[in-house]
Amino acid sequence: MKRRTWGGLLAALSLLTLVACGKRAAETPPAASPATTAAQAQAGPETLTVLATSDLRDLEPLAPLIQQATGVKVAFKFGGTMESTEAVLSGNAKADAAWFANAKYLLSSPNGQAKVKLQEKIMLSPIAVGVSESDARKNGWDKPDLKLTWKDIAAAAKAGKLRYALSNPATSNQGFMALMGVVAAASGKSEALAAEDVDRQAIADFLKGYKLPGDNSSYLSEQFALQQGTKVNAFINYESWLLSLNASGKLREKLLLIYPHEGVSTADYPLMLLNDARRADYLKVVEYLKGDAAQTWQARQTLRRPIRPEVAAKLEDLLPRQGLQVELPFSPDRALADGLIAAYLNEFRTPIASTFVLDTSGSMSGGGRRQQLVDAIQYMAGADASLTGRIARLNNRERIWLQLFSDKPYERLSFEVPSAARSKGVKEQADSDAKQQVLAQVRDAADALNMSGSTALYDAVFVSLEHMLAERKAHPNYQYSVVAFTDGQNTTGRDLAAFKRDYLSLPEDVRAIPVFWVLFGEANEAELKQLAELTGGRVFDARKASLYSVFKDIRAYQ
Repeated sequence: MKRRTWGGLLAALSLLTLVACGKRAAETPPAASPATTAAQAQAGPETLTVLATSDLRDLEPLAPLIQQATGVKVAFKFGGTMESTEAVLSGNAKADAAWFANAKYLLSSPNGQAKVKLQEKIMLSPIAVGVSESDARKNGWDKPDLKLTWKDIAAAAKAGKLRYALSNPATSNQGFMALMGVVAAASGKSEALAAEDVDRQAIADFLKGYKLPGDNSSYLSEQFALQQGTKVNAFINYESWLLSLNASGKLREKLLLIYPHEGVSTADYPLMLLNDARRADYLKVVEYLKGDAAQTWQARQTLRRPIRPEVAAKLEDLLPRQGLQVELPFSPDRALADGLIAAYLNEFRTPIASTFVLDTSGSMSGGGRRQQLVDAIQYMAGADASLTGRIARLNNRERIWLQLFSDKPYERLSFEVPSAARSKGVKEQADSDAKQQVLAQVRDAADALNMSGSTALYDAVFVSLEHMLAERKAHPNYQYSVVAFTDGQNTTGRDLAAFKRDYLSLPEDVRAIPVFWVLFGEANEAELKQLAELTGGRVFDARKASLYSVFKDIRAYQ
């Protein structure tokens, strides 16, 4: 079977969901900027600045090696796929080069082609299904000559044999590529596949095994290590990530890597020149990165495969031989990509049930904080029609509560977004009148927020968890989470010690509901980090980025 390249293209089209380009009325929704390292902050005009996605942080130690070998000083600036992709497309990257998992989307439009002057693929890492070794043996998946397919994987998920962690298919390449693998395999006509041809049952079967969502591989790895053997027994991600996880010693047992027989999708990590004035330096860096020493370093340190076959041949003992089989052929139909993501969000995934714990204390009246909170909820309720806004907004079948608090938790507002009519295959649909009515109600509730009183954060979160426990008993087929927001320190009600004590007394199933904490204003960062570890969530910092961009990030974890 001839090796294809369509997989990378359609996987890259998933980035259509990651580019903020819409407007609310006459204003553009705020967006986060890629994070800046200490080295980049000190970079002078002679430094080659590289905008890299956050999954490439493990390559930062290459910077001094590059300088030693080429004389070119390199500084990395890291950001998520969302803001990094938009930064390049908008011309606001403020970098000389960019380094992503793939560049197909950037080069699929005249705008992207104009921004990227040159590109060179540096390394490779295919998608794999990592299964706990004991479960692999129990299911007979450990035989070396076994040829498991995406259809087999979907069937195992439907039967409850495969319970996996996976990055959100609507916001990550690896999640989207896994979902497209199932779709392509089920269709039997992957190269000519159109949106109306998608086998809906195959998607539903595969997603029955999706038990641990998230948007960040580091977060997913932490949670997988904690829940391996109980809630989850598999992790779908890049081969390099799974191999590194195996080598970390953090797992209860190692993962057996399965590469679906009909094909895989592979990240090829192109380094792209954005500033043509730095072409000479860029070429020096590329030559070094594709040389024997750097290719070997990348393989040994990050477990990504060398792009040069002759170097890879020398490292056969390091990487699984079966990893690079056939590149799965996907249709490059944009309507298919957009339709699949819309169908995932609104129809196929486990519907979301979440409580947003909102600080309405008096301090929220200052510094424009109330307006930031109102705007974030407005955008989430559909005021932002951009592609990223569609990911962040409330989706069909979703249930949410706004738990208000100041001196104490005092009002809980409830909303439920209705389902939509189903169509053949996958196709984007306009919001129904009923859905638009619910979204308008949420926006009205945000406009009506009044700020006064002190801050009883821990009481409000605890009450919300008790409420979610009752809801979970009555409606078990939802993905539950709590999002806690405050601009100040807890000043009344339970203190930290009392919250910890009471939290640990809650039933185990409610303690499995993650609590995401938003750090804003004068909130106590140290305490929130402790609570994130305790409650299985994470802290999102809204002090350096717009609150709405933080809300967008949180939505990818729900």
